[in-house]
Formats: sequence, structure tokens, C-alpha cells
Amino acid sequence: MKLCCQIVIVLVGAVLSLGKAPPHQDQISRLSEADLARGKQLFVGHCALCHGIGGTGDRGPALNQPQLRRAADNQALFRTIKNGIEGSEMPEAWQMTDREIWQVAGYVRSLGRTAAPNLPGDFANGKALYESKGGCAACHIVSGRGRSLGPELTGIGARRSAAYLRHALIDPGASSPEGFLVVTVVARDGKKIRGVRVNEDSFTIQLRDASGIFHSYRKADLSELNKETGKSIMPSYRDALKASEIDDLVAYLASLRGEK
Repeated sequence: MKLCCQIVIVLVGAVLSLGKAPPHQDQISRLSEADLARGKQLFVGHCALCHGIGGTGDRGPALNQPQLRRAADNQALFRTIKNGIEGSEMPEAWQMTDREIWQVAGYVRSLGRTAAPNLPGDFANGKALYESKGGCAACHIVSGRGRSLGPELTGIGARRSAAYLRHALIDPGASSPEGFLVVTVVARDGKKIRGVRVNEDSFTIQLRDASGIFHSYRKADLSELNKETGKSIMPSYRDALKASEIDDLVAYLASLRGEK
């Protein structure tokens, strides 16, 4: 009887050890199938909205790959989930315990064992389209080249899935990123300006039009101020490019991962 009690105590201690281990200590190798299942539940509840079911990516980068740019090792992955990424859309995981964060981290690592799907487009053709027919550099910067009317695309392939990129090309308004709200203002003299909001407070608003020119107005001097949620100044490529050309452009954009 005494021996049985000792065995039970040892087993209970082993089960609880994961929760008591220092948070900086890599615990992924010690996770059970039940832990990974719990990690999947937590991921679906807290992470999938941005990273997609199965980590395929959406507004956030795809996570179903062996190497993650911001998480070279498991401790870095834990810290990224726990603390978030300052200056980005990635929040801290204040609602999860350290053990739950390790469970999520373990599930994310398990996704990297799934091979990423091959894209049908041609990278070289997509790059040529970006620089010519697509006219993308007129609004976007890649590796220091282009204009900043739209979001920088240097690392877009690491932040957005191929499905998201395709949707953004076909229906830009539905995929418009945060920080690029389209606004139309009409001054009292009848002058009408449409552009992207740069800044706004209680009394003034600043926007940049499609030519890259900045405009600043006092709201008291406006006869109309319309915020166009779900709209974009970026044109749709649905009819401007062939289906194969969209495939090529998606392949090129997906290859942009921020490497120097």
C-alpha cells in the first residue's frame, strides 16, 4: 500500500512539473498529445482569426512552415506569443497562462511539419508584372524602391497568406489593411478631395491623395467628411489582369519575406 502511494505521488509530480517549470525553459519536447490538442483549441480561439485555421495565414503570417522569421527557437516563439510584437497587430497573450502558451507554441511547431502548398504562378513573370503592367511600385515600396501611398510590401509574403494576397488583388476594399482608411472631404468652396487618412483629431484631418499630395483641413471648414469603410484607392486587378497573371503576381508577392 505504501509503495502504491509513492508511485501515485511520483506520477502526479510528473504531470504537474510542466506547469511549474520556469517559463523560459523549453517545454515543447515534453508536451503530450493532450497538450497539443489543448494548444489547438487555444489557437483556434485566440489566434486563428488572424493566422487562419491550421496556421495557413490571413491577416497574420502563415505559421505552417518549419522556420518562422520571428521565432528562430522555441523560447523566442514563447516570448512572441506571450508578449506580442510591439508596433504590430500581434497582441500579448494576457489571457493565457504560461503553460497554455507553451501548449499553443507546441501546436504551432507541429504545423511546420505540414508541407506548404506549391503556388501555380511564375515568380519571374510576377516580378515583371509588378514593375510594369501592374504599376504596383507607384503606391508600394519593396526593398526601398517605390512610393509609400499604400503599405510597404518588402515582407508581405511573411505576413500574409497567398489566399489573402489574391483576395487583395481582386477585391482591395475587402482586404484593406488597418491604417489606410479612405476618406472623402468636400470644402465649403466645393473642392473635393479623396485619399487615405494620415491623421485626425477632434478639430482637423489630414489625408494624402492618389498623387501622393498631402491635404490638411479644419473640420469646421468642411461641408462634408465621409469615411469610406471597406473601400480602397487601390484598383481591382480582376479585369485588368488575366487569371494566369494574377497567379504570377501572387507568386511574386508571396516570395517577399523581408530578407536583405
